[in-house]
Amino acid sequence: MAEQLERREERAPARFGGLDYAPAPEATDHVKLRADHGLLIGGRWVDPLSERRFKTISPATEEVLAEVAEAGEEDVDAAVKAARAASKVWSRMPGAERAKYLYRIARILQERAREFAVLESMNGGKPIKESRDVDVPLAAAHFFYHAGWADKLDYAFPGRRPVPLGVAAQVVPWNFPLLMAAWKLAPALAAGNTVVLKPAETTPLTALRLGEVIQEAELPDGVVNILTGAGATGAALVGHAGVDKVAFTGSTEVGKAIQRTLAGSGKKLTLELGGKAANIVFEDAPLDQAIEGIVNGIYFNQGHVCCAGSRLLVQESIAEPLVDKLKRRMATLRVGDPLDKNTDVGAINSRAQLDKITELVASGEADGAKAWQAPCELPARGFWFRPTVFTHVAQSYRIAQEEIFGPVLSVLTFRTPDEAVEKANNTPYGLSAGVWTDKGSRILDLANRMRAGVVWANTFNRFDPTSPFGGYKESGFGREGGRHGLAAYLDLS
Repeated sequence: MAEQLERREERAPARFGGLDYAPAPEATDHVKLRADHGLLIGGRWVDPLSERRFKTISPATEEVLAEVAEAGEEDVDAAVKAARAASKVWSRMPGAERAKYLYRIARILQERAREFAVLESMNGGKPIKESRDVDVPLAAAHFFYHAGWADKLDYAFPGRRPVPLGVAAQVVPWNFPLLMAAWKLAPALAAGNTVVLKPAETTPLTALRLGEVIQEAELPDGVVNILTGAGATGAALVGHAGVDKVAFTGSTEVGKAIQRTLAGSGKKLTLELGGKAANIVFEDAPLDQAIEGIVNGIYFNQGHVCCAGSRLLVQESIAEPLVDKLKRRMATLRVGDPLDKNTDVGAINSRAQLDKITELVASGEADGAKAWQAPCELPARGFWFRPTVFTHVAQSYRIAQEEIFGPVLSVLTFRTPDEAVEKANNTPYGLSAGVWTDKGSRILDLANRMRAGVVWANTFNRFDPTSPFGGYKESGFGREGGRHGLAAYLDLS
């Protein structure tokens, strides 16, 4: 930890518009890192029966942060059995009592917000201002919101008899570890289900810290169990016969494999998978506002966002001035230490993800697209990639079709609204989209015609626990958030 702070102090101030930005690192002394972590099973932290462990690192420094247990099949079986036993208590508990526990979790998250924000940035690489202002507040908001529904399920679904499904297996990704855990845990618990949660292997620390919060909130033993591990752990959990519901957020390839595994099993399934969102800008749009939305849409969280606006569709008449404005704005982005409050773009989550981004960018250049990268000095250690924009992109290029999951934007042009819709829908994905225009009628028309689960109007990447989120086609099915997200954890017969 001391070495990390010394490296930050040695860095030169960043230049921006003639102003010097001295390093402004967030303190880390209040985050107590354990040397090793166990599994949360049946309300206790236990060593893995598999006797296997793995290291988790900071992607910004490649420094080992902790050693984490790798759950095997025996550990999965123990966690599912603990959840099944706890279900007898939790599912019969009055909704008003369950709500009290969810409120406690939300309040503890708020009280320990700084700790969680720092840990999320250390383990995931995202800028501290994003962890602090987005991830942690939204995670707490999901628990607050669903606590309010816990004793009102009969009103949420009038004329039906909501019954919890039982044991839910939840597998969350590495791009929003804490927030995705909250998205899944809160509705499941509010509905009366018990949970076995598996965080991503590269970012397990905030999920494990959330386990401590759950203990502090005094949930009954076994209501929430947390297993760390890689793909084999997730596969064992998803395929376990004692699981009644599976919720997965991650890649389309893994989502398809899960669907094949569960076919004919009768288990309920929710999938939130990849995306290749179109961000459409018309000639009557407020360009300065649109530029900020474009930057937020693709460079937020280093582009590690399933709903990132990675395809920019610009009306032909304004393409040149808009791209010029975009490049000027990109030149001001500060890339570097995630724990520096000045940082706009942090570290890529892992070496494997950096290699994938690099390979896809190389394919775009080989296809004939023209790349421009923000001029910035990258740190010597860690995993980094400059914010990149491609022009002269054809629909057939891989960078316009495949999910890059990094800070890379592809610019295409259109002439008419019909052409914009056709190009926006020309993708195997259907998670999100954005429309920038001064005409409300055009917004409503395009939102109705685009095959995307979420369409933002004159903004991008706005989330709220009351609003359902999910996709179509290869972006998955089912919704998280709002009453739709609650329904996914209930039998409404």
